[in-house]
Amino acid sequence: MPYYVYIDGVQLPVTPSKLELKINNNNKTATLINDGEINILKTPGLSDVSFEILLPAVKYPFAKYPNGIFKEPKYYLEKIEALKVNKKPFQYIVTRTKPNGALMFDTNLKVSLEDYAITDDYKDGFDTTVSIKLKQYRDYSTKTIKITPPVSSSSSASATASSARTSSNSAAKTYTVKKGDCLWNIAKKYLGNGSRYTEIYNLNRDKIRNPSLIYPGQVLTLPS
Repeated sequence: MPYYVYIDGVQLPVTPSKLELKINNNNKTATLINDGEINILKTPGLSDVSFEILLPAVKYPFAKYPNGIFKEPKYYLEKIEALKVNKKPFQYIVTRTKPNGALMFDTNLKVSLEDYAITDDYKDGFDTTVSIKLKQYRDYSTKTIKITPPVSSSSSASATASSARTSSNSAAKTYTVKKGDCLWNIAKKYLGNGSRYTEIYNLNRDKIRNPSLIYPGQVLTLPS
């Protein structure tokens, strides 16, 4: 079964003999008050990819080059170095085809280059071997909120703004737990710092016996 590997659009001349894709776990195990354990299922962590590639110094019959144009190891080494220095994610693609050329399935991940090691072994002649480790990359962004202070044109407008602020503060004093919530995330969202989860826990000791265990539907009091 032939398959081909591409990093940032560049096809590797020799397909690695082994590719390892590790899907990392993010599940959490919690101990209940009765000493039993439960497993809290989380979204999988970022995947790790590792493989070793051979960069031929001569054009071997088994090596594959786009349009049949041979490229020396230096070309690929410079490409790998640029991926590390530029600090930008890129696509890691593996295509798998049947003997008749039909596509079976492929792997297409946005990744970052974590580290790589270059090995020159006299047994390999002038060929170069490179061990590569990649990590899955997920796009993220920050939100910018622009707050415009109200213009006080009259005492009536000031009173209205004050009333609105009071209403907003009152509404923010309690929070109803939703599926997937944890005290850390609630504190981070509503108090601006996840480490303030202990303040929420201390205000709700009559409802929460274990700060790691909260349940959908619980109404929690938030610090003012």
